[in-house]
Amino acid sequence: MNLTGSIRNMENPHFYWQLGELIASTGDDHFASNMFQLVDTLVPVNRVDLSEWTLDERQASVVEIKPLGSAGLPQAFPPPDPLERPDDHPLLEKMIEMNDSLLIQLKAPPRPRHPLHSAHQCNLVSRTSNRRCVISFYRPHTHRVFSLPELSFLKSLSDTLLPLIERHAQISRQTDARQPRPLSTDMEQAPLQQVFDERLALGGIVLSAREKEVCLGLLTGGTVPQMALKLRVKNSSIETYLKRATAKLGVSGRHGLAKWMAGA
Repeated sequence: MNLTGSIRNMENPHFYWQLGELIASTGDDHFASNMFQLVDTLVPVNRVDLSEWTLDERQASVVEIKPLGSAGLPQAFPPPDPLERPDDHPLLEKMIEMNDSLLIQLKAPPRPRHPLHSAHQCNLVSRTSNRRCVISFYRPHTHRVFSLPELSFLKSLSDTLLPLIERHAQISRQTDARQPRPLSTDMEQAPLQQVFDERLALGGIVLSAREKEVCLGLLTGGTVPQMALKLRVKNSSIETYLKRATAKLGVSGRHGLAKWMAGA
């Protein structure tokens, strides 16, 4: 795999459109499929599973593993049998010891009863109190393992992906705690602009109307020339609006804007 090409893809407007779709789908049924499509464009994977683990850290045991969605190629990975002993899961020991976010690769021998455990796995894990949010990427054991450059690239992408799954898990918990309306209905009323406004309000940040319009346009896949044409200004004016906005946000450039939007 040519990771230089993948890094260039991150400067492609389509990447930011996909990221905007992922951010806007946080909390609904399309979140996992949007994450799969985003990552598979950069690092080929066959499946992604999302989960939230609740641990008893004193006993080094699993209290609950809650699925948060999955997407990919089901024919490559038949649904696994439930784990008879979650405390034997190979991820548990590493997750008990973690202080910061982790990237964990697992290369397990084939197990007919547990197909996903026989696959090459790359797991991105975040920690909040006794909870661990886990993003698991899979390739069949007949395919090559994740290379060191691919693992390094996914680790860098985790700064964007892990805050999103944490928010996704939080919404899921809030939904379970009450009798909710379907999340898809809520999210239809909360497009990217509303999420963007919420992030600004949380940070006490005020952008001008033009600065906000440029940020949202770029986050949804627009290019500088397209935004200039839409707003009837020069390309340099769009770049100036972006520079002013990102300075207020404390980041730099379009990728910094995307990471800020993701909550990193």
